Amino acid sequence: MPKASELNRGDVVEINGVPHVVKHLESKSPSSRGAQTLYKIRFNNLLNGQKRDESVKGDSVFNLADFQRVAVQFSYIDDTHYIFMNVDDYSQYSLGVDVLEGQLEYLIDGLESISALLIEDQIVGIDLPQSVTMEITETAPGIKGASASARTKPATLGTGLVVQVPEYIEQGESIKVNTSDGKYMGRA
Repeated sequence: MPKASELNRGDVVEINGVPHVVKHLESKSPSSRGAQTLYKIRFNNLLNGQKRDESVKGDSVFNLADFQRVAVQFSYIDDTHYIFMNVDDYSQYSLGVDVLEGQLEYLIDGLESISALLIEDQIVGIDLPQSVTMEITETAPGIKGASASARTKPATLGTGLVVQVPEYIEQGESIKVNTSDGKYMGRA
């Protein structure tokens, strides 16, 4: 049973008997002596998709949920459902657009390194890799001689996601994007 201070993004815990996945963690250190560090945690309910924010002390204990994590690959879109294929046995799982809120702009054809969260052999959510490589479809022309630490410009990627990139990046280049904050990480 992990403490709040031991939780990581993507961990699945039970809250009131319902499985929740950790989506975001933030620790707040108090300014007074002897006070405990507080952890602000954003959970997503895996059964109905609702968000839940909790502020807890570092020694608060959570029960791990009974779930299975399997490797899947994004296959295709069928109307309002996204289809994922298990890389081991080629079985397919379907998730609705509402469950994938905040993750859709990172799903590109053939994306691998995705973990599907299964409860009783039913998919309830996915964990994206830490970064994805995407191609820039639209941006202002690159500026010759621009340094890496100079100004940035907006770039639109294949899924419609807009990311700030350095001025020297050109249209058609592939870049790495952090899936937790949507920021440019570097050229691919």
